[in-house]
Amino acid sequence: MKLFRFGEVGNEKPGVILEEKWLDVSAYIQDYNEAFFENDGLDKLSLLLVEKQNELEEIPAGVRIASCVPRPSKIVCIGLNFADHARETGAAIPAEPIIFFKATTALSGPNDDIIIPKNSVKTDWEVELALVIGKKAQYVDEADAMNYVAGYCLHNDVSEREFQIERGGNWSKGKGCDSFAPLGPFLATTEEIEDENDLKMWLSVNGKTVQNSNTDQLIFKVPALVSYLSQFMTLLPGDVISTGTPPGVGLGFNPPVFLKEGDVVELGIEGLGTQKQTAKNWKA
Repeated sequence: MKLFRFGEVGNEKPGVILEEKWLDVSAYIQDYNEAFFENDGLDKLSLLLVEKQNELEEIPAGVRIASCVPRPSKIVCIGLNFADHARETGAAIPAEPIIFFKATTALSGPNDDIIIPKNSVKTDWEVELALVIGKKAQYVDEADAMNYVAGYCLHNDVSEREFQIERGGNWSKGKGCDSFAPLGPFLATTEEIEDENDLKMWLSVNGKTVQNSNTDQLIFKVPALVSYLSQFMTLLPGDVISTGTPPGVGLGFNPPVFLKEGDVVELGIEGLGTQKQTAKNWKA
């Protein structure tokens, strides 16, 4: 299944893509939240679609597509998970996954504007494969880890490099600004993706491709990440894990290149759709 959410901010509703039709299931499903995944929501939705498919209405053209999951308990991100990206930033290849968090208030729709923060001079882009946890995970063995994954989605790990690197402290303050986690356009459940370790991924800025890679280049794969993170924190249904970005970020250019107002960012991952965002300066 492919699950999406639609509607204006604060009034989003759940939907499902069936035979290329974007259908409203809000009459039967409250939202794709923790309770949905925790209470076998995917299985129940699958049965519902068999019974009610012909009764579901298509969403109107032009409706805003929201993040494919509502605000989760946490957005966990993995840094420097592509060896060539680590090299372009001048960092050592990590021996263990590097973990940081995005503020859940950073969550936004796949085509919403990227808001360049107040006082920002180094707002950057990062195409990433994200996964959504399907059930509570604690101390999971790597061999069993895929049983805890509900599905996959596209994520732009927008980053403010000065805040992240030059201001001291934790990476998260350069990662958690409003609009810095566009997610979607849909969540593809695991059976939709034949091999999450072989998906083409790309990102362009103003029509020029700057990132062009494949998830087969991930250092730490999805099962390893789910298992590893579950040793240090409880992963709850609906939690998002973003697996890292390939080379081609603005920081890696010589000289570096960062987003300015009016820049258009487009990105995609094979089987997971595309996003398009316009950079806008923050306004009070």
